[in-house]
Amino acid sequence: MGSLGGGGPAVALEADLADEATPGRLFDAAEERLGPVDILINNASGWVADTFKEAETDRLQRSLGPVSAATLDQVYFVDARGSALMIGEFARRHREQAATWGRIVGLSSGGPDGFPEEVSYGAAKAALENLTMSAAYELADAGITANIVHPPVTDTGWITPEVEAEVLRSQILFHVATPEEVAGVVCFLCSTPHASSPPT
Repeated sequence: MGSLGGGGPAVALEADLADEATPGRLFDAAEERLGPVDILINNASGWVADTFKEAETDRLQRSLGPVSAATLDQVYFVDARGSALMIGEFARRHREQAATWGRIVGLSSGGPDGFPEEVSYGAAKAALENLTMSAAYELADAGITANIVHPPVTDTGWITPEVEAEVLRSQILFHVATPEEVAGVVCFLCSTPHASSPPT
């Protein structure tokens, strides 16, 4: 347990979202140490690079394997199924506590346009987007908003000069973002409107 830059408490826990019992255990631990959970961020991933092509490396010469049951399961069980179970557990506890305010934010980088050379990852993120939008419709009456953030390529330590050059050449990848930029958007979506703000 530690302190965030703004002075709030934080707890680090290791868990496997492919295990269907994990959401309950995570919420139990969070509630025991920090109190009721009113913000859920779905950002975990079982990422793997896979393809429908016959290729052993991607365009940046990184290792690449074929789409298989194993690659699909590795990503879906975390990004899609795990996130869905986290949303379900969040909503259930929200109801039990008669809470009136909540926020769900999912982080995506795949989506409906496909994700060449990261096929399972892109499909799982598309599922996460759909699940989150279902939550937005179904949970709004309970005071919960649900949003998807689709950041550009973000430098969390994996960006190489080759990746950066690829981003600059691309017509759809805007720039390499910093984690702080992405966090700023997430924080905005999790904020409480001022009393003088017009209803939305």
